[in-house]
Amino acid sequence: MNDNLIHSINGPVISVKNGRDFHMLEMVHVGDKKLMGEVIAITAERTIIQVYESTTGLRPGEPVFPSGESVSVLLGPGVMGNIFDGIERPLQTIADQHGIFVPVGSNVSPLDGKRKWNIKVQVAVGDQVGFGHIYATTPETSLIEHRIMVPRGIAGVVTEIVKDGAYVIDDVIIKVRDEAGIVHPLTMTQKWPIKTERPVAKRLRLSEPLISGQRIIDTMFPIAKGGAAAVPGGFGTGKTMLQHQFAKWCDADVIIYVGCGERGNEMTQVLEEFSSLLDPKSQRPLTDRTVLIANTSNMPVAAREASIYTGITMAEYYRDMGYHVALMADSTSRWAEALREISGRLEEMPAEEGFPAYLSSRISQFYERAGYVETINGQNGSITIIGAVSPQGADFSEPVTQNTKRFVRCFWALDKQLAYIRHYAAINWNISYSEYIPELTDWFNNHIDVRFIPYRQRIVALLAEENKLMEIVKLIGSDILPDDQKLVIEIGKVIRIGFLQQNAFHKDDTFVPLEKQFKMMAVILHLHEAAKEFIAKGRALSLILQSGLVEKVIRMKYDVANAESSKLDDYFGLIDQTIWKL
Repeated sequence: MNDNLIHSINGPVISVKNGRDFHMLEMVHVGDKKLMGEVIAITAERTIIQVYESTTGLRPGEPVFPSGESVSVLLGPGVMGNIFDGIERPLQTIADQHGIFVPVGSNVSPLDGKRKWNIKVQVAVGDQVGFGHIYATTPETSLIEHRIMVPRGIAGVVTEIVKDGAYVIDDVIIKVRDEAGIVHPLTMTQKWPIKTERPVAKRLRLSEPLISGQRIIDTMFPIAKGGAAAVPGGFGTGKTMLQHQFAKWCDADVIIYVGCGERGNEMTQVLEEFSSLLDPKSQRPLTDRTVLIANTSNMPVAAREASIYTGITMAEYYRDMGYHVALMADSTSRWAEALREISGRLEEMPAEEGFPAYLSSRISQFYERAGYVETINGQNGSITIIGAVSPQGADFSEPVTQNTKRFVRCFWALDKQLAYIRHYAAINWNISYSEYIPELTDWFNNHIDVRFIPYRQRIVALLAEENKLMEIVKLIGSDILPDDQKLVIEIGKVIRIGFLQQNAFHKDDTFVPLEKQFKMMAVILHLHEAAKEFIAKGRALSLILQSGLVEKVIRMKYDVANAESSKLDDYFGLIDQTIWKL
C-alpha cells in the first residue's frame, strides 16, 4: 500500500506528509494521472514537490510514487530535428496522437522506438571500453552523424557485437563485461540527469571565434566558441530575431533552441521558420542540425526551469560526440520568473525584486556549463550559450540582467531607439562589450589579417568620439564645429549605416564573411584618412559631401557581392581619385 499521499496543493507545489521514501531532486509521479514532478525540499514532517505539469483537478489524498532516479532526459538517435517541451515530451508525436493540446500525465516516449537506424559498430570483441567511448555510429540526419557512447558507470571488455545493419533504439548493439564479471547489454540510448553536468577530460582555452556573419558581433563584439553571451533588451528590440539569425548562420555544428516562457505565437513562428529554412552551407533543412525545446508562457511554470536544464544537457551530449554546439535560451528572464513564483509558493525569504536569494547561483550554474573542452573520449567540442534577457521596462539594472553580467563575458545590449528606426541588429555599441578580444587576437591575426584588431580599435575610437560630439550637437548644433570634427560625425554615420547596420533580407548583407568585413573596415578608415588630409590642406568638407563619395561607401555592402569581396580594393583608388579631383 502506498502511504505517500498528497497533503496540500499550492499551484505547481504539493506537499506529502511523513514521506520517508523520497530523496532530494528525485523524479516522482504525482496523483492518479502520474504527473511528472521533482522533490525540491525534505523536512522531518513533510516532502515538497514541484510538478512540471498542470495540477488542475489534482486532489489531496491522491498517491505520490517515487521513481528512485533523478529527473533525466533520454538521449539517443532521434533527438536531432525533434521538437520537445520542457520535460522532453515530443510535441509532434503528441499532436499526432492526442491533438494540439498536451494531455496531463502523457507518457509518450521522447524517441521513436519503431524507427530503424543504420548502425556501424566501431569496436571489436575484446576491446576495452569505458564511459564516453564511441562504440557505434549512425547517420541521424543528413548533416549529423550520431556517435553512440558508453553510458556512465559502465567499463569493461566487449564480449559481443552485432553486425552492421538497421536496428531500433532498444536493440542491444554490444555487450560489455565489467571487472566483477557482470555483462551489460548496451542499446543506442542512455539517460542523464538534467541538473548534473557531464564530466570532461580537460577545459581548453577559448581561442576561436564563433562566426555569425553579423558585422557588429564578429568585428565589434565577437564571442568565442565555448563562450557565453547575454542579449538584454526590452520588448520589441529584436532579441528573438537576433537569435534566429545566429542560429541560421553561425558556424556551430548543432543548434539547441530553448523557447523558455515566450509567447505562443512567437514560438509558433520559430517552429514554422526553422522547419522551412535551408541551412545556408549545405542547402539541407535547418532542422537537420537543430533541436527545438518549446515551453511557452501558458505551459506549466515549473517546466520553464526544467527546459533550460534539458537544453543544456542535450548540448553537452552532442558536445561529447565532438561537435560545436550553440545553445539559444530565449529568455532566461522567464526562467528567473518561474524561480520567483516557485520560491513565493514555498514561502522563502525574497531577495531583490522578489527573486529568490539563490538567483545568482542558479544563473551561474547554467552559464558555467558552457566551454571549449577535451571530452572523455578524446574529442574536442564546445558549447556556446547565448541567453536572451527581457528586463521589464528595458531596465538593465534589474537583478536578472545584473547577475547575468557577472557570469558572461559578452554583452550585446539591444537599444529600443535603434530598433524603432529599423537599425538591425539593434545592438548599442556604446554600452555593449566583449572580453574575448585578447584571446581571439591570435586567431584574427593568423586567419584574417594582422590589421584586423587595430582597425577594429580605430572604428571603436571613432564611434566613441562621435558619441561625445553628438552631445555637443544636441546642445548647440553642428554648424559651430570645425570641419575635422564634422568629419568624425560623417565617418561615424558611415560606420553606423554602412557597416554596423545589416539587412537580414538582402542576399549579400544577411551574412557577411570576415574577409569582407575586414575590407569594409579598411575602406571606411581609408576614407577617413584621405578626407582628414584633404581638410588639413584647408579644403572644405562640404566638397567631399557633395561628391556623393560618402553615399557610395555606405552602399558598398550591397554593391559588392560576398563572393567578389576583392572588388572592395577598387574603392581605395575611387576614394583617392575623387578627392584628388575636388
